[in-house]
Amino acid sequence: MDPITATDPAVELYRRTVAELTPTAARNPVVELIGSGAAPIDVLRRIAGEEYRIVRSDRRAFAALAARFGGREPAAGLFLGLAAGEGQALGLLEGFAGAVGMDGAALRVYEPRPAAQSYPHHLAWLAQFGTRSAVALALLANFGFWGGYCARVAAALPRHYGLTEAEAAFFAFFAELPPGFERAALSVLREGLDAGEDPVEARRAAVLMQAYESAFWAAVA
Repeated sequence: MDPITATDPAVELYRRTVAELTPTAARNPVVELIGSGAAPIDVLRRIAGEEYRIVRSDRRAFAALAARFGGREPAAGLFLGLAAGEGQALGLLEGFAGAVGMDGAALRVYEPRPAAQSYPHHLAWLAQFGTRSAVALALLANFGFWGGYCARVAAALPRHYGLTEAEAAFFAFFAELPPGFERAALSVLREGLDAGEDPVEARRAAVLMQAYESAFWAAVA
């Protein structure tokens, strides 16, 4: 992060929100089970089934955000890039799903668990009704935690479940922030705050998103 901007209101709000969420988000019992190899294969199958719906929903949500806020940079590039990334992730998901016994037909007929789908519903709502600052802060705060979970799962799958690196690539893909994401999202957050958007509402969107992230993991356990 550019040290020149380290004290601006957008960065301060981002840091405060991450600090608030970290005590509960840092511990993920399901990821810990996968990391030790103790999670049953059915947990991995449920992750694949839920993510099949989530990734397709998120791709549409990011496309909607690009249409809604994409009249100028950095929002246009940010949301179009995220939509493209979800499309890439969908292809990688098929490799993971197949490796744990979920072929295309099984993914299509999988019955999602409502709590596991609360995250994409929240993102879809934000795409239609959320402010720029709420969307940007929710993504900034959540992506770091989600990426950490994915890094641990990506490392555990070859070690404990016999998957190849290619079959675990869905999680490796999300383990790192997209190039330029943090800077672009901070710019969108800053523009929203400068335009008078409510920082309390932005924080609330981030808190809810991380709660729905936790609900996903609890639901697949």
